[in-house]
Amino acid sequence: MARDYLDINKILVDRCRSGDSKAQYELYHLYAKAMYNVSMRIVSQESEAEDILQESFIEAFNRIHEFRGEATFGAWLKRIVVNRSINYLKKRRLRLVEETYDNDTIHDEEPGNEDAIQYDVQQVHTAIKALPEGYRLVLSLYLLEGYDHAEIAQILNITESTSKSQYNRAKAKVREQLKNKT
Repeated sequence: MARDYLDINKILVDRCRSGDSKAQYELYHLYAKAMYNVSMRIVSQESEAEDILQESFIEAFNRIHEFRGEATFGAWLKRIVVNRSINYLKKRRLRLVEETYDNDTIHDEEPGNEDAIQYDVQQVHTAIKALPEGYRLVLSLYLLEGYDHAEIAQILNITESTSKSQYNRAKAKVREQLKNKT
């Protein structure tokens, strides 16, 4: 069953379909910062994220007639940004090495852990930015963008277990970096 979403920007989207450049500017203004942040979390380089942002909006406006409203315009645009960001990394010959996933050797910390330490957002951001590309990409897609491991595996053309392994290793590296900072 298809689910229709109420998109608060439907009027702007309809105006864009009829070639209204002011509506395009308004949508750009509404979504540019959020979409830049999405790309930045994936590619981790400002100039590339800016280029991806511009290219994504151009693509979105050129393909606006394909937007069916099955999700919000923001979700549709985010998918374009994520795909362009990933394609950028692929062009740089990102290679994720297939690794085996061992449930017995990688553990998540349980919520409510009395030993939990709180970190400044900037410390966490810096630790994530320092990750190798593969780890950062999977961590960003899973933790920050909300994709599940099956979706990540499909997007990156890797196995689901590789996605899980990369994610868990990324979390471990972030924890290690944060511990070293305290």
